[in-house]
Amino acid sequence: MLEFIQLLKQRYLAVLSQPGNESIETSYRQRIDQLILAEAFMRKGQLLASGPDHPLQITVIGPTQAGKSSLVNLLLNSNIAGVSPLAGYTVHPEGFCNEISLKECSDLQRYFGRFQQLRQGQVPIDRYDCYLLTENATDSAYLPPCVLWDTPDFDSIDAANYREGLIRTIALADIIVLAVSKEKYADQSVWDIMSVLEDLHQPTIICLNKLVEGSESLLIHSLKDKWQQARKDEFPEVVPLYYQKQTGQPVWPESRRQLLVQMVNKVSHKKQARYEQELLQKHWREWVEPVVAEHQALADWQELVDQLMKQALDSYRRDFLDHPHHYETFKYALAELLRLLEIPGLAGVLSGTRRVLTWPVRQVMKLGRKRQHIADSSHEVALLNQLAEHMLIQMADRLLDRAEQNRHNQWWKEAGSLLRSRRPEILRDFSNAAKSYHMAFQQDVENTAQQLYHKLQEKPVVLNSLRATRVTTDAAAIALALNTGGIGMHDLIIAPAMLTVTSLLTESAIGGYMNRVEAELKQHQLTTVKQTLFIDSMGRKLAELPKQLTHLTQFNIEPEQLQAAEHQLKEKRHGLRIL
Repeated sequence: MLEFIQLLKQRYLAVLSQPGNESIETSYRQRIDQLILAEAFMRKGQLLASGPDHPLQITVIGPTQAGKSSLVNLLLNSNIAGVSPLAGYTVHPEGFCNEISLKECSDLQRYFGRFQQLRQGQVPIDRYDCYLLTENATDSAYLPPCVLWDTPDFDSIDAANYREGLIRTIALADIIVLAVSKEKYADQSVWDIMSVLEDLHQPTIICLNKLVEGSESLLIHSLKDKWQQARKDEFPEVVPLYYQKQTGQPVWPESRRQLLVQMVNKVSHKKQARYEQELLQKHWREWVEPVVAEHQALADWQELVDQLMKQALDSYRRDFLDHPHHYETFKYALAELLRLLEIPGLAGVLSGTRRVLTWPVRQVMKLGRKRQHIADSSHEVALLNQLAEHMLIQMADRLLDRAEQNRHNQWWKEAGSLLRSRRPEILRDFSNAAKSYHMAFQQDVENTAQQLYHKLQEKPVVLNSLRATRVTTDAAAIALALNTGGIGMHDLIIAPAMLTVTSLLTESAIGGYMNRVEAELKQHQLTTVKQTLFIDSMGRKLAELPKQLTHLTQFNIEPEQLQAAEHQLKEKRHGLRIL
């Protein structure tokens, strides 16, 4: 599951980095933040599962000028955290180890992943993919043994640059300390982030900073209203911090000295796996929405391909197989039957041919030149190429319509553009496949002729009648020319001798059998064309075309990957621990 969340986040970032995505930028940025939070929260689950003695983590968060770093120094009884009146001074998460050593925090590097652990003074000013870890040398009267984190502002102009580090540090926290001032506590950014953090179920306290005498009661009442509007859980403890002009530092009230030590009792990791699952389930539909849309587009694409292939095959059946003048394949079988019958006139010409040509050469002519000639002059091959071209024209029109209907989804527009660029290649490959099919199918034609010939042998009266039929030298020449590639199919169809033989067979005792053989040949031909040309050639190329869409503008997450992740999501809650 963790790997899938990381993949999804990367795809969102890649898609959003491309120009022309202004309309989805806000929603995608929000989802990216949610995915970073979910990823970090799951990493925390791994951290807890690997070591139950992992140090307590307390994170101070807040808007600009809320006094977070000053509060951190107050809690540490130190000046170790850098303080500045300028907004955005802190841009890296900085952890201070209180009563624990750096060695005890070694597993934090695994949690932070690609972020590099550095010490104060080591961080380049232009790097945000790092965090700081420092030991606190002083004794604190307010903290238990823990890592206390000072964090960047979440509402400054440059917050987007270091937002990931902030989110990771927030997700790591066992206790959240929200620092707000009387000027900032009502800002929407504060309550937006507090609303998001409700899903993490972290014990929280609010430090109301920079107070002046007499304002505490009214502000706490207003804080409570804001909390109840943003969250459904219990309103937390509020610590008022009054500003001292003499020291320039806030003062922690003596009555709350042990508050953070006591908060440790509220920390429980037993439900971590359940909270992870609830967080994923809450946002899952929204997160995978563009992935599901792509999968639906793929399904619609395949449905469109299937629909257009069916129309092409229907046209092939109507305009070739069932057409009384255009269907030529069975005529080839009858012409081959003429050769097998060795009827008067034809037998003499063929025997003369045998004396001139050796057997291997004659076989080459029969299987090579004849079939190549038949394919080149075939009405079927020409029709198939026309159907393929018409199919791609229709496909392009449908894609244009889909792109107009789904302007927010670039999938259809890019698919249409890709189809236009690959159209010549697809048609060329289809044409070659059609010619190869037609040449290979001549073996089936010859088998049909053999089948008819064997049936005639069972009917000696019909066979003798055929052999006794007066067949002119023209008929012999037609059969021979067909074998040697010297005649077109249109000549063969209108030849009187062929019409004579066809009529005699149809009216004979095997007329019904011949019709049945012709029907079987047609069905076999339809099945072969469907599989060889429209499924294996055209259909496969069109089905693979969407996979060639650029990864920069599409999520390109396989349906199987999504299904596997959703299966994990539906498993028992503790299953999320096993990542």
